[in-house]
Amino acid sequence: MSKKLGFRKALETRLKKSQVAAKKKAISIFTAMSVAHVDDEELTPGEVRNIEKALPRGDIYTGQWCDNLPHGDGKYLWTDGCMYVGEWYKGKMTGKGKFSWPSGATYEGEFKSGFMDGKGTYTGCSGDTYKGSWVMNFKQGEGAHSFSSGDRYEGEWRRGLPDGQGRYQWKNGNHYMGQWRNGLMHGNGTMIWSNGNRYDGSWEDGFPRGNGNFKWPDGSLYVGIWTKDGKDQNGTYYPAGSPSENLDWDPQQVFLEDLKDAKICTGENVSILPSQKMPNWSAMAKRTEGRQRRMVDRKSKNLSYGSDITDVSTAGEGDSKVEDVVVRNPNPENSDIRQSRPQFKKIMKKQGQTISKGHKHYDLMLNLQLGIRHSVGRPGPVVSLDLRPSAFDPKEKVWTKFPPEGSKHTPPHQSCDFRWKDYCPLVFRTLRKLFNVDAADYMLSICGNDALRELSSPGKSGMFFYLTNDDRYMIKTMKKAEVKVLIRMLPAYYNHVRSFQNTLVTKFFGLHCVKLTGTSQKKVRFVIMENLFCTHYAIHRRFDLKGSSHGRTSSKPESEVDPTTTLKDLDLNYIFRLQKLWFQEFCRQVDRDCDFLEQERIMDYSLLIGFHFREVSSPCGSDVPTPTGNQDPLTEDAPRLSQASKDQFPSDRWSSVRLGTNMPARAEKTVRKSDSDSQLVGEPTGVFYDVILFFGIIDILQDYDITKKLEHAYKSMQYDPTSISAVDPKQYSKRFRDFIFKVFVEDT
Repeated sequence: MSKKLGFRKALETRLKKSQVAAKKKAISIFTAMSVAHVDDEELTPGEVRNIEKALPRGDIYTGQWCDNLPHGDGKYLWTDGCMYVGEWYKGKMTGKGKFSWPSGATYEGEFKSGFMDGKGTYTGCSGDTYKGSWVMNFKQGEGAHSFSSGDRYEGEWRRGLPDGQGRYQWKNGNHYMGQWRNGLMHGNGTMIWSNGNRYDGSWEDGFPRGNGNFKWPDGSLYVGIWTKDGKDQNGTYYPAGSPSENLDWDPQQVFLEDLKDAKICTGENVSILPSQKMPNWSAMAKRTEGRQRRMVDRKSKNLSYGSDITDVSTAGEGDSKVEDVVVRNPNPENSDIRQSRPQFKKIMKKQGQTISKGHKHYDLMLNLQLGIRHSVGRPGPVVSLDLRPSAFDPKEKVWTKFPPEGSKHTPPHQSCDFRWKDYCPLVFRTLRKLFNVDAADYMLSICGNDALRELSSPGKSGMFFYLTNDDRYMIKTMKKAEVKVLIRMLPAYYNHVRSFQNTLVTKFFGLHCVKLTGTSQKKVRFVIMENLFCTHYAIHRRFDLKGSSHGRTSSKPESEVDPTTTLKDLDLNYIFRLQKLWFQEFCRQVDRDCDFLEQERIMDYSLLIGFHFREVSSPCGSDVPTPTGNQDPLTEDAPRLSQASKDQFPSDRWSSVRLGTNMPARAEKTVRKSDSDSQLVGEPTGVFYDVILFFGIIDILQDYDITKKLEHAYKSMQYDPTSISAVDPKQYSKRFRDFIFKVFVEDT
């Protein structure tokens, strides 16, 4: 018996020693990684501590830590050599800091949510230096760029390119002072060469275009109209000395020789942006919670003593992914927001019904595709942006017959006999060029092998909508009155969209008519326009806003509202916060567009808004469903792009950002105090979401005709005249602006 007791005590002593050794080994490993263990003890909300922490993939963070996130001053070092030193706010680089790349390039200045945003200086590895304003990683606002070539630009920037007023100084002493657009000399400006020659006048895409004069140092002067190809160029030479002096000088020399070396430097590209290096703290927290739950389950199962020792030892020696122990408690702020986050149903396929054989509009689709292929594919004159008034003449129409057996100009087809009409073809061909629409891509989108999709139900007007398979273009059938309005306002529309490249009004690409022959003689008129929501992002919410309240609510019950539902003014429960410079540009452009529509006597238009919650990243058009109605869209395991995939196209996400398209913003949840129609915009709640915005002004073909005047008179007797849509264009414009400027505000 005594031998058995002695053996048992020896075994227990040996087991205890092995347990202590295993625990010491695990602790020594974790101690080497972390100065302060935020996981060793529960931190009170709001408590700030200094830590050093090893993170997934070998990244290291050193600095202040609060509520399981970097908060305060800190340094983050990535394994690829990138490093950020500066201020943090709730896990995001926000405030003043310095970001350095392995190449030796650096940015020092202000950050906002991980983006270079505010005042800052970028010094490239090749010697380029930019000092000035930034917005969402773009040079935007006032700034000066000194290029490694010796050139220098100082002036206004927009989306990373010179845009506005600016001065460019070349290394050879030439310099240009004037207007810029998209990185090129465009507008009124002055070019002065180092030899004293000088050009004052209009520019277009980097070259003199329009009225201008060329002056020599001796006082000689050439005044005329300039074109790069020289076809329409003409002018008068004024000599400085004797009037009989001969001019042995060709104005084309300016294009061929004088401007040969006037190339604009673009500067070096940033391969990886700081915002793309932001860690996914919420994903880390989620994995941590999962591991902690598993550990609790193990303890609850009363595992054997020996198994417990083995588990601790394995965790210390084999688990190099410290991501599972980085964050212990969920962010209290996030858990509060979670209760009020919007819910979504699954989107398993693209919106609309594919028009296949047997569909009632199948022949119409074939007619449309045949007509577009003929209109766009046939050779035409060289497109110039300067159109003659005759191009806008309402009588400028081209009819083409499409017999089934084919003709000299049309191919045989399987549809019925029809006639095709193009309205003002030269104008719309020029508009497509103005909007950078490639003719081949345009035809492929509409006339390719893929069928069009018909939206499930027409709008109030009874007109039908069709989408191309790639979602780039929307085709809408039109009433004769709408066609007349578009033709009437076409000259003003063309001048407006040419003058303001960031206009929010609908982009039109073609106006056509299909006339069936035979007894029916039916005419179908339609317009082809831009689809605002052509994006790889899933659109989670969409609103159609007019600024009126009567009848401006969705007819669907809350349970049936999904991401394809277009909600209205009284359904709106967000306000959108734009960065300062974007907000200023937004206000300017809305004013310009509303002034244009008011002058054309247009009313009943609306601002169509769609937005994507950035935490949900299932690409639109994939077969992967978005979060269901019972899940949290901002925290569930939604499909996400891997970091490797993101690195393959680092600039794609932001390169296409422009006003109304692909715009990062913050959406703040609002709540109405009552169901009163007088309160169109609810009270802010302080609950924010990072979103990607898409918006534009649509339905711009309703003029204030006798029908709308009668509608206004009739409804005014029943309802508050200020609450109905049918009002005078001037009143409509004012009400629309007042409302929209409450929905969109500056992000402070």
